[in-house]
Amino acid sequence: MTDPRMTLPPVDLLACPRCDRTPLEAAGDGLRCTACKVDFPVIAGLPWLFAEPDATLAEWRGRLHMALRKIDQEAAAVARDLKDASLRPAARARTERFGEALGAHRDALAAFLEPFGADGLSTRYETYLALRTRLPTDQGLNTYYQNVHRDWSWGDEENAASVEAIRAVLGGHEQLGEVLVLGGGAGRLAYDLQAAFETTGVTMLDFNPLLALVARRMADGERFEFHEFPIAPLTPGAGAVLRELAAPSPAGDGFSVVLGDALRPPFAAGRFDTVVTPWLIDVIGEDPAVLAARINGLLADGGRWLNFGSLAFDSPSPAGRHSTEDIVAIAGEAGFDPVVSDDRSIPYMCSPASRHARRETVFTFAATKAGNAKRPARHRALPDWIVTGKEPVPLSPSFRTQAMSTQIYAFVMSLIDGKRSIEDMAKLFEQQQLMPRDEAVPAIRNFLIRMVDDSARTP
Repeated sequence: MTDPRMTLPPVDLLACPRCDRTPLEAAGDGLRCTACKVDFPVIAGLPWLFAEPDATLAEWRGRLHMALRKIDQEAAAVARDLKDASLRPAARARTERFGEALGAHRDALAAFLEPFGADGLSTRYETYLALRTRLPTDQGLNTYYQNVHRDWSWGDEENAASVEAIRAVLGGHEQLGEVLVLGGGAGRLAYDLQAAFETTGVTMLDFNPLLALVARRMADGERFEFHEFPIAPLTPGAGAVLRELAAPSPAGDGFSVVLGDALRPPFAAGRFDTVVTPWLIDVIGEDPAVLAARINGLLADGGRWLNFGSLAFDSPSPAGRHSTEDIVAIAGEAGFDPVVSDDRSIPYMCSPASRHARRETVFTFAATKAGNAKRPARHRALPDWIVTGKEPVPLSPSFRTQAMSTQIYAFVMSLIDGKRSIEDMAKLFEQQQLMPRDEAVPAIRNFLIRMVDDSARTP
């Protein structure tokens, strides 16, 4: 394995994600902001550059631990299924194969993530499930796990098509200089950019430790195996497929991977010639106009913003479901001119082991920085009373409502003793002056329906 100390990006590219001070200074085995007096660890060669490094590391350890506990839960379900004497022979054989693969995957994942200390935690799975935390909450360890296999096992056609989509908007100007890839995932596009174009260096940022560590180890030329678990297996034997993951060759000098938040990018202003946002702008959760201004600030004069991916803005407001025309206009308002764009259909997640395979229309553009945008305020994902943990938690109206709802849920759960009926519970609701009995019956019934539905789903 490459010495992880040799894989860090040039220190002058980095900035404190809390105060933007640059450069960070070496401090033991990590980095330090002398202005904030905050230390940022380097884990398995990956600088951990979140604004609250200790809190975020603890949160990710919890999520990684939860992912391992979830595998344990699945293994227990497999064991229960195999005790069913009526199980058909074909189903038994398929379930046994899946169980064996699941156990091997759990061990491989725990060993791979050992540098983050995830398997040493002892909190119960149910506790982490209840205390869902920020990162964002809809992103976990395995959210983009399939991308690992697409990037480094069977996705050659899609990976090549992605590079060609970017090449199409460069207009022959393929000198990318110092490149930053925001939201690089498992790293294949960042790797391919370095291989296909003229670059001074490529720095990739992602917030997911599994994906970032895969990217780092692939770039270092390692080979290892992970199981793929297609959600729609093509054959009975394709429910779990052991894949070897490997890059065509080591990335070589100038390729770096950083763990951090693209909303608080830990990089010096104006230091990059190219900023790439692959499959990011519609899922990051920030107004594209604000994001465009952030990207403008990272670029040197004349630098280029390369965007690649689908457009699927999931906004409750119709006006927030941005079209390609909207994005081009937003880039222009943020100081980019010209904006050269391309729409094309490419293969998307076409695993040879899955029945799920499709083509996706991707929107690619190259936008040249022609002027400076007004610098946006630092992104604040959480209020200070959560960040510091030392200030009183405000009792807001919404918190009061949630607290009352939680108390009622807890009361209903306390009534479930294997003896009481819904009618019995409704009588107690009326006695406690919570709700008239005729209103309590349908309310309790609906609550229990949700409980039954939830118990039938994989958490």
